[in-house]
Amino acid sequence: MSYKIIGDSCTDLTKEMRKDGRIQIVPLTLTVGTEDIVDDENFDQAGFLRKMKACSECPKSACPSPEAYMEAFEGAEEVYVVTLSSHLSGSYNAAELAKMLYLEKHPNKKIEVIDSRSAAAGQTLIALKLIEEKEAGTSFEETANRIRKFRDRLKTKFVLESLDNLRKNGRLSNITAALCSVLNIKPVMCGVEGRIEKLDQARGMTKALMKMIRYIEEDITDAKNRIFAITHCNCKERAEFVRDEVLKKVPFRDVVIVEAAGVSSMYANDGGIVVAY
Repeated sequence: MSYKIIGDSCTDLTKEMRKDGRIQIVPLTLTVGTEDIVDDENFDQAGFLRKMKACSECPKSACPSPEAYMEAFEGAEEVYVVTLSSHLSGSYNAAELAKMLYLEKHPNKKIEVIDSRSAAAGQTLIALKLIEEKEAGTSFEETANRIRKFRDRLKTKFVLESLDNLRKNGRLSNITAALCSVLNIKPVMCGVEGRIEKLDQARGMTKALMKMIRYIEEDITDAKNRIFAITHCNCKERAEFVRDEVLKKVPFRDVVIVEAAGVSSMYANDGGIVVAY
């Protein structure tokens, strides 16, 4: 059967995945001040980062409409949708509503909507796993079962260079953000069942990254059969540093590095690193 993988635009793609006709991205819309920016193939990361920095308000995102998802469902017998964590966006709920409406008119269509409970690199890994299963000839039902189990084992961590968006959206007070800036404190964050939690912190980006890497080394299992994914926001050399340091300690099967698209850039901000495995 023909298949298609649909990701919302927090699903960061490698260059090869962007060229893959079986993968389609449905964009979110980002708002900075009074300007709406569609997170599609024309997204200008450098311009977006400048606009975020200049704006006193926290940037916002609007999920794709059910109609946008329904339009994307066309063209394949099996459809798999990968969305940003339902705790961070309404994208998953919009995709589920689209599925319900679409199946009313096309009851024989096979559609699986997957709440990644992650973002960025985590969604990348789910998309890669879907390709692996389908190319191996796995049935629709078994693919859905295996991808849920894969998702439940997935771990996501990230380190932020800038705390500006956390301050703007009220997650950090102005005083705390100022102290962190003066003291060069960088938080190490993680995803827990789709929610963002603080794991640790360190003074300086390199120390924070190394602390994150130690956590990876401690909680990884079955590394030889797993892919390590890194999303970076305007900091490729930093992503390569993380890759090299991780591989000194953990024998992952493979590593992929992807550049942040719009939604990931909004969350990670300039210089941010998101990893998943």
